[in-house]
Amino acid sequence: MKSFFLAGFMLASVSLFATNIYVSPSGNDAADGSISAPKATLSAALRDVRNLRRLQKVAKDEAIHIILKGGTYFQYEPVFVRPEDNGTESSPTIIEAAAGELPVLSGGMKVSGWKKQGKFWVADVPDFNGIRLNFRQLWVNGAKAVRARDVADFTKMNTILKNDKKHQTLWVPASAVRTIGKAPHAELVIHQMWGVANLRIKSIVVHGDSAGVKFHNPESRIQFEHPWPSPTVGKPFNNSAFYLTNAIQLLDQPGEWFYDQDKAKLYYIPRAGEDMRTAEAVVPAIETLVTVEGTLEKPVQYIQFKDIAFNHTTWTRPSEKGHVPLQSGMFFYDAYRIDPPGALDNENRGLENQAWLGRQPAAVMMNNVHNISVSGCRFEHLGAAGIDMVTGCQFTNLEGCLFRDIAANGIVTGFMGSKTLEAHLPYDPMDERELCAGQRIANNYVTDVANEDWSCAGIAAGFVRNIAIEHNELYDIPYMGISLGWAWSKSVNCMRNNRVYANYIHHFATKESDVAGIYTLSVQPRTMVTENVVDSCVVPPFVHDPDHWFYLYTDEGSSFITMKDNWTPTEKYLKNANGPGNTWENNGLQVSDSIKNRAGLEQKYLYLKKL
Repeated sequence: MKSFFLAGFMLASVSLFATNIYVSPSGNDAADGSISAPKATLSAALRDVRNLRRLQKVAKDEAIHIILKGGTYFQYEPVFVRPEDNGTESSPTIIEAAAGELPVLSGGMKVSGWKKQGKFWVADVPDFNGIRLNFRQLWVNGAKAVRARDVADFTKMNTILKNDKKHQTLWVPASAVRTIGKAPHAELVIHQMWGVANLRIKSIVVHGDSAGVKFHNPESRIQFEHPWPSPTVGKPFNNSAFYLTNAIQLLDQPGEWFYDQDKAKLYYIPRAGEDMRTAEAVVPAIETLVTVEGTLEKPVQYIQFKDIAFNHTTWTRPSEKGHVPLQSGMFFYDAYRIDPPGALDNENRGLENQAWLGRQPAAVMMNNVHNISVSGCRFEHLGAAGIDMVTGCQFTNLEGCLFRDIAANGIVTGFMGSKTLEAHLPYDPMDERELCAGQRIANNYVTDVANEDWSCAGIAAGFVRNIAIEHNELYDIPYMGISLGWAWSKSVNCMRNNRVYANYIHHFATKESDVAGIYTLSVQPRTMVTENVVDSCVVPPFVHDPDHWFYLYTDEGSSFITMKDNWTPTEKYLKNANGPGNTWENNGLQVSDSIKNRAGLEQKYLYLKKL
């Protein structure tokens, strides 16, 4: 039996022998893992692999295959892959679907027992693993339902009247909030420049035809203290738009739902053709399905994931602490304006605000890994990000995967600030093992991502080195298609030698402005953005500045970057506060048809668009 492993983007070895461990949703973890007596969980199979390697019962050129039979594997915690699970170049561990079958790792829980009550169908939500569940998503028969809100059409959102930072009050039309009364857990979601914020409503005071809305902390303090992105009021911009959600008074459209967490009751109005007596309703319960994590001294190595679906994750922090992001979904732990301006490193003397950031979870999280491959997988129905390679991820390969129906970023990689490093400062660690480097992200189909947190991107890469982002197709994106770089700074940092090549990005900016199909930040020597196709920017009328969008956008500090041979229908580009050394050559409508036709998914991967 032969198996193939991709290391450093090259075919490295052929294993002549293999050990197979089988897993099935109807299996038993006490079984031996044979095809006739499969395990029930991936975690149990990994334990067997760990033991085989510990006891040196695997030949040096023998691959270990964990073969997942089709069906849904409901999880109560993430599968944890650790250094003791390591394969080698000639003896990788391959976690894969059985031929022709689709195993689904799900962080969800089914809700049943629906009963008709007036215009609603109602179900009791049982405890999950001994605790009362909270959640922000619902899927019915595989389709995402809509958390009850006051507008079905976002172009008809109300707009704010005043942003009173001193009193931490947002003034809105009184008619907009009368409908929610004293709903205990209602939220206001506000559009602000290149992001949105989820704010939990604390109180509403009506004065004539306007109403003052106050919010809970910590998001109230952060929302009114942080300068960027901010709500806009008055010329030259449109007033910021907002919508209300999470109140039963707003539940009035087919496909909408409301969860009364205090009573653990779920309310839903079915869409045409849905019968709740037989429908499959799933709510998410855990944030992460698989964690792959090593240490700098002992990274996780030579693991492959093939043809697996990752579904139904949650992220409840916005329900507990609100959500105010800076960019790419990275949320503020703290942020405020500083006077006089200037950063501690003396390199950013004009810096007039500071921010410390947190990161949303992902269905698959990786830290300190080398030579990990993810191919042919499906990331769908997720409450935060799809896959996140945070730090120390080197020579990883992500290819031929589908990313669809995702609340936040589709694909994330690289450090982007933390609680301990201010977001605008350059990142250049003394130990280069911390970097995300030598990665390949190729031939992935990314669509309908950031469908809740509009500030997120299809592919968001922070401080990365030697990364190749190529031949991906990104479609139906609220904000950026590909965002490359971090820090808004002209200071030297760890980034260099990055490549964004032959991607096809279209129908982006569907909810945001100050946006581009391909966007860069900060100093990135020898970085090449070439032979991409960026088309069909869709900017909605409610954004603060409907004309502030671009096909290509080198933002603050972008330096030593080459933008060449990229096809765009017009030369609508922005070079904002750039540093030295950038090259712009032959971008626009005149780019050859051969380049245009080569962009996007390669022939082998076009099937992803039909799934």
